[in-house]
Amino acid sequence: IYENLDKVAELSFRGAKTFAPKLLSEKEMADLSYLLATIKTDVELDVTHDQLTTSPQDRDKLVELFGKYEFKKWLNEVMNGTNPVTTSTKERIPTNYEVTQAVEKTENIAKVEIDRSKYETVTTEVQLAKWIKKIQAEKLVAVDTETNALDVMSAELVGISFGLASGEACYIPLTHKEEVSEQAGQGDLFAKNTAMVGYELVKNQLDLTACLAQLKPILEDEQIKKIGQNIKYDLTVFANHGIEVQGVAFDTMLESYTQNSTGRHNMDDLAERYLGHKTIAFEEIAGKGKNQLTFDKIALDVASEYAAEDADVTMKLHQTLFPELEKTPTLLKLFNDIEMPLVRVLSHIERNGVLIDSQKLLAQSQEIEQRLAEVEAEVHQAAGQEFNLASTKQLQEILFEKLGLPVKKKTPKGAPSTNEEVLEELAQEGHIDKLPQMINPKTGRVHTSYHQAVTATGRLSSSDPNLQNIPIRNEEGRRIRQAFIAREGYKIVAADYSQIELRIMAHLAHDEGMLKAFTEGKDIHRSTAAEIFGVSLEEVTNEQRRNAKAINFGLIYGMSEFGLSNQLGISRQEARTYMDAYFNRYPNVLQFMTDIKAKAAEQGYVETLLGRRLYLPEIKSSNGMRRKAAERVAINAPMQGTAADIIKVAMIGIDKMIFGDENIKMIMQVHDELVFEVKAERVDHYSQLIKAEME
Repeated sequence: IYENLDKVAELSFRGAKTFAPKLLSEKEMADLSYLLATIKTDVELDVTHDQLTTSPQDRDKLVELFGKYEFKKWLNEVMNGTNPVTTSTKERIPTNYEVTQAVEKTENIAKVEIDRSKYETVTTEVQLAKWIKKIQAEKLVAVDTETNALDVMSAELVGISFGLASGEACYIPLTHKEEVSEQAGQGDLFAKNTAMVGYELVKNQLDLTACLAQLKPILEDEQIKKIGQNIKYDLTVFANHGIEVQGVAFDTMLESYTQNSTGRHNMDDLAERYLGHKTIAFEEIAGKGKNQLTFDKIALDVASEYAAEDADVTMKLHQTLFPELEKTPTLLKLFNDIEMPLVRVLSHIERNGVLIDSQKLLAQSQEIEQRLAEVEAEVHQAAGQEFNLASTKQLQEILFEKLGLPVKKKTPKGAPSTNEEVLEELAQEGHIDKLPQMINPKTGRVHTSYHQAVTATGRLSSSDPNLQNIPIRNEEGRRIRQAFIAREGYKIVAADYSQIELRIMAHLAHDEGMLKAFTEGKDIHRSTAAEIFGVSLEEVTNEQRRNAKAINFGLIYGMSEFGLSNQLGISRQEARTYMDAYFNRYPNVLQFMTDIKAKAAEQGYVETLLGRRLYLPEIKSSNGMRRKAAERVAINAPMQGTAADIIKVAMIGIDKMIFGDENIKMIMQVHDELVFEVKAERVDHYSQLIKAEME
């Protein structure tokens, strides 16, 4: 720009003619800005990266430095014998990436040969009949569907692939399209120049309805065992076409997840990790971004190789993963009894969907907008001027400069923080506006996706939309929940486990005092308060119960005395007194926490009651902060994971009991809660059945 100042006046933006002198007058600042924005890569250093290691702490020097620079929190910690900054080690602290890679690394991977010459594109009745006979003879087949969208409830089936143990695989295209140009008459020059590009079905493929009719018997044959990678998606695709797939025996994503929940479980990663094979990536054949093709528009030969490989790799992953799973009976049982049966249950719940009162949400959204406008006017009045509430800088100026309010907290860069907790309530507006847009036009309902292989502890997660993060404790969250309605003649029934993780802790710790409180149906927080403060149940104050509740739940998450003191706004000494009193009354809880940390350090993982494992790669870390974080997870994971296993077992039992019954549908799972749509006159009957099955 500065080399061409004389040309600036010729540019087309407004004010260009008078802009060159402005640029010239600010050249010094522009040069400085350019210098500051440039990363200097030639600094001479007398140390190398490998030499940048931590060394043993000099406690006296830390006290001196923390005192001098008024790092009061760190000074307090180092004075109490802990080190908030580092640990006494000369080892380099591994990055999160390195830790993850270490967990996922598999020694001595034997490269599995993928022979694509064994793949076949099935486009004739003769080929289809041959493959049906092969599948019937094998009794074990990998199956995969290709669709034109990720949203399973709106996706259209494009083709089906099968893979056999022999390495043979096929792809059956059903609704592939090819590009065609539509023009008017040949003599019409205008039509030739403005040819309309469209798509029509490829002629060289089987008829969708006729093909599915022939495949239905083998897909619904319980004796022919099916393998899939995230097979829940395929079950729903087939169900949308009237096929209830039976014999669903294996899912390679879940085989990997059951073995080690902390890894990544998508096909591409699994193939590279366990087979030493790089799969054809979807972006390689479909492109990226807004111009990415849907699968039905990909050339048939390219699509066929991609789809057949999916089925082949799925089979080979099963042949590698399942024998490993069989080596650990508890994990094999977990896979067979919980994870695989749950696939069908989640498919049912997703298909059932949830009815949303979009008008109620719209009214709420309008109310919030109106209230926001009122609040903004009130804020401007209080500030004595109008300003942009969305501008952090303007808000800081008003609050801390004009109004002179005390700075409670600062950002990492030293600016006054405007991160007020009350702003979190406004985040609910996003859910209010988003849900109505996600109503499926075919069903009139919202269909979430539940994920089995995401969380480390075994809990389910939900997306598109996430129905598990709608809060209940604030008014906006409660109002959003009220928009979840039942169809006419039905009612919403919700059943949730009461303080399930605390009950599990009482069981795992075998603590008589805690078990007695639960057995007698006492308020566990009031009972705990009575025990640690040495008063009768009737004498427990609200504050004492609140403190006891903080301790009960805090201990589940491995909270320290420092964490408890912050939580309750008390001194660390007071927090330590509370915790000492707690452990004196519940000694087995302390013993459990000590034992589980030692066990985790010894074997590298912790387990739920049903044998689910959570590996903790940092449980022996020389970095104290990382090790303590792993220890907190070691305490919590058996409880949270067991709670997840328990509700999964309940879901499987309930689904068996109600599937096909039009009087009741299971429509949601929200961690410790199950939600149903029940015929109004049968609510009492089904409530008793649900309660019995969950218990």
